[in-house]
Amino acid sequence: MLKGWKPEDKSIDKATQEMIRKAEKEGIETIWDRLKAQLPQCGYGQLGVCCRICMQGPCRIDPFGNGPQKGVCGATAETIVARNLVRAIAAGAAGHSDHGRHVVLALKETLEHGAPYPIKDEKKLKDVAKKLGVPVEGRKAEEIAKDLVEIALGDFSKQDEEIIKFADAYANEKRKEVWKKTGVAPRNIDREIVEAMHRTTMGVDHDPLSLVAHGIKTSIADGWGGSLIATEFQDILFGTPKIGKGEANLGVLKEDYVNIVIHGHEPVLSEKIIEAAQDPELIELAKKYGAKGINAVGMCCTGLELLMRHGTPIAGNYLQQELAIVTGAVEAMVVDVQCIMPSLVDVARCFHTKIIDTSSLATFPGAVHVKFDEMRADEIAREIVRIAVENFPNRNKDKVQIPKGKSEAIGGFSVEAILEALGGTLKPLEEAIISGKIRGVVGIVGCNNAKIRHNHNHIVLTDELIKNDILIIGTGCWATACAEHGIFLPEYAEKAGEGLKSVCKALGIPPALNMGSCVDCSRMLVLADLMARDLGVDISDLPLAGSAPEAMTEKAVCIGTYFVASGILTHLGIVPPTVGSVEVTKLLTKDAMNIVGGAFYVEPDPIKAAKTLIDHIESKRKALGI
Repeated sequence: MLKGWKPEDKSIDKATQEMIRKAEKEGIETIWDRLKAQLPQCGYGQLGVCCRICMQGPCRIDPFGNGPQKGVCGATAETIVARNLVRAIAAGAAGHSDHGRHVVLALKETLEHGAPYPIKDEKKLKDVAKKLGVPVEGRKAEEIAKDLVEIALGDFSKQDEEIIKFADAYANEKRKEVWKKTGVAPRNIDREIVEAMHRTTMGVDHDPLSLVAHGIKTSIADGWGGSLIATEFQDILFGTPKIGKGEANLGVLKEDYVNIVIHGHEPVLSEKIIEAAQDPELIELAKKYGAKGINAVGMCCTGLELLMRHGTPIAGNYLQQELAIVTGAVEAMVVDVQCIMPSLVDVARCFHTKIIDTSSLATFPGAVHVKFDEMRADEIAREIVRIAVENFPNRNKDKVQIPKGKSEAIGGFSVEAILEALGGTLKPLEEAIISGKIRGVVGIVGCNNAKIRHNHNHIVLTDELIKNDILIIGTGCWATACAEHGIFLPEYAEKAGEGLKSVCKALGIPPALNMGSCVDCSRMLVLADLMARDLGVDISDLPLAGSAPEAMTEKAVCIGTYFVASGILTHLGIVPPTVGSVEVTKLLTKDAMNIVGGAFYVEPDPIKAAKTLIDHIESKRKALGI
């Protein structure tokens, strides 16, 4: 947690501290100011024991037993906490799965109406098709793609009781047997989300066990369904990431260039903005207005998608989005969906920056509205870039202060890129694990959380684990934090244990691997499944663990739950709003291990968390006899 309110208390990153000081000096409100104004935060909410599902409330349960122990309808703390948890999982699943649907529909529009999204990776298309049993020999890419679109959309809408096709194709038989035995195999992505909302409506399901079970089912529909579909179809459309270098942190902004920050989550938009920013006509227009050119950079998960595929610089993660504007050097911040602060418009008013919202799902009062249409994608992208270019003369040079801080980073570690680096098989990695050079693998996922010193938990946990020969893979805001800190460079392996260091040096890789945006957590599941298949065990038997050291969003709740549902012990660095129920807490942290092979572990201290994760990995090694 934050120990104070000085810039160095808010972030471990020097560039971020510099921009916080600038914001304070100029009287610009940031997320930390708003957090401070909220303190003390609602204790009932933190425990998860408040309910406002119906208008007889809001109701709350007194955790000390001195006040109400039931809501007006009779709901206990166990019911209230479970319902709140399931609704958070449903919201997280909706966010990532709807993202996946949009990508599938973009491909569908291309196939049926000529939308400008050609298939860039036919090999990935055929690989996905083979997994799903779609014939590929002697067929055109478009024919194969039509079949994949039908299967993917069917997973969102089919009405039978069978497990969704993507989960059935990608998960091994041992894991699917666990899901079927416990009744949590998802039947339809949309159906599980809708049923989650139905079950948690006033007067429906009151049993914490059945509620949480359905929450697990909904999370699997996302992790092995919606999110997986998003990643696979993005690779097909935009290219599967390959290992390459980029730069990270606020210092990627350029003083003499038109700076465009692309922020959000869906590459359907960002890919086109990057293309438009390279348009010679628009570059000449920028020069006409006195700029040297156009500098398009990413922010948050959109930034990671661009970094992974193109080596595009990334300006920061969630807690840095306002600070990019505070540099005074951003002509436009282009946004679509998810993790976008409503405050951006207010911060932009202090400068010349235009916030351009583009999604039909997300409108920001005070922003410039340029709604994106896939059929006119190229035209709209050029319009957006032109708005940014024409805003360059409005920049107040006296307000410009770009921090020098930036770091090189290697990214692009898709499952395919990892396999290619290892010679086409996971055998070298598996042999390193069996021999003990690598003790195990931990998957770390993003968010930042303003309650925690920015990037602190991500970096401390990563350093502690690699020191103990644990290979790290991860996504989201964690990946940006590591990129900014220099962890994604081969030379950082000097800080790793001797075993991991030797493997990294032999392969020329860093001790932590960037696998992409938060929707790309599915890459980690696929990697774990491949290893489980090779070794003839369930994922739950492997020396693996997961962690969300700075968890923040409902998406993180869903991701953590589908990690647990996949048989993985998952650490949370933020105490979740579930501890108001002893029964639900026990179910999530203990009983789940016996039911699905994974469970949550809560520990705010990253050093203590690392020790427990290491102990867990060692216990799995012992059970495997390695």
